[in-house]
Amino acid sequence: MASDSDHRETLVTTVSLMADAASAEPGQACLVVIYGADLGKRIPLGDSVLECGRSIQTDIPLDDEAVSRKHARFAWTGADYAVQDLGSTNGTYVNDAPVTGGRIVHDGDQVKIGRTIFKFLCSGNIEASYHEEIYRLMTRDGLTQIHNKRAFEDALDRELSRGRRYSRHLSLILFDIDHFKRINDSRGHLAGDAVLRQLAGAIAANIRREDVLARVGGEEFALLAPELSLENARFVADKLRALVESTPFRFEEQAIEVTASFGVATAEPGKTVQPDELYQAADARLYVAKNSGRNRIA
Repeated sequence: MASDSDHRETLVTTVSLMADAASAEPGQACLVVIYGADLGKRIPLGDSVLECGRSIQTDIPLDDEAVSRKHARFAWTGADYAVQDLGSTNGTYVNDAPVTGGRIVHDGDQVKIGRTIFKFLCSGNIEASYHEEIYRLMTRDGLTQIHNKRAFEDALDRELSRGRRYSRHLSLILFDIDHFKRINDSRGHLAGDAVLRQLAGAIAANIRREDVLARVGGEEFALLAPELSLENARFVADKLRALVESTPFRFEEQAIEVTASFGVATAEPGKTVQPDELYQAADARLYVAKNSGRNRIA
């Protein structure tokens, strides 16, 4: 059986041509779980090999059917840390790119194994970086990297108060992916996760700086649009609907057709609207859109 030293030598050979500069020091790096079970868990990285897989005998066990018994390994190469896929069924990904052989990881890289996402940290002050990441997890969805439900609810309270104070519109657009269960059932949950990440990225790149985009459920998203009237918010929602329909979603080089339905509601100036009232109004309109044939706004 090959020793850990042999494994490190193999990994160095595989990735040495990819290294451009030392990005870490042994013992001065860690992995943080930013999506999946054990959210926020910190896994220190030293100069030994750590294997990850479904087997409880691995160093980083993951109870996930999408993970192979021995799925991937992390190792210090002598100059950098690298991740290597161990011939897993569903692959290992760094920043959504599949790992073939081995790959150097750099500070801030995201490593996806099954449905778990690790963030690699190796900055000068690892303690500060870790605590900053934990703070981010309080407000960000680990899969899509947009606001989470908690951050959305805080923003909804804040923007409604601001709208009342300055007599401004506040529109809420709720939307979710049509027939998302079909994607999970036919392509698998990893494909579904990829669609969620790609959709969030596409929407985030096409909204205003002051808008608040959040993932508020499994495949449900919310967009808070300050100072947009109902008419203008419906116009924005339809542009986003067309954007989703035309975006080339892909997973493992295969195209996935995706559409979404949108519900729009607005808090009018001079009217007192509670957060749950605005949310329920937008949710009711989303229900109408989905029951009217999907891939539309209401």
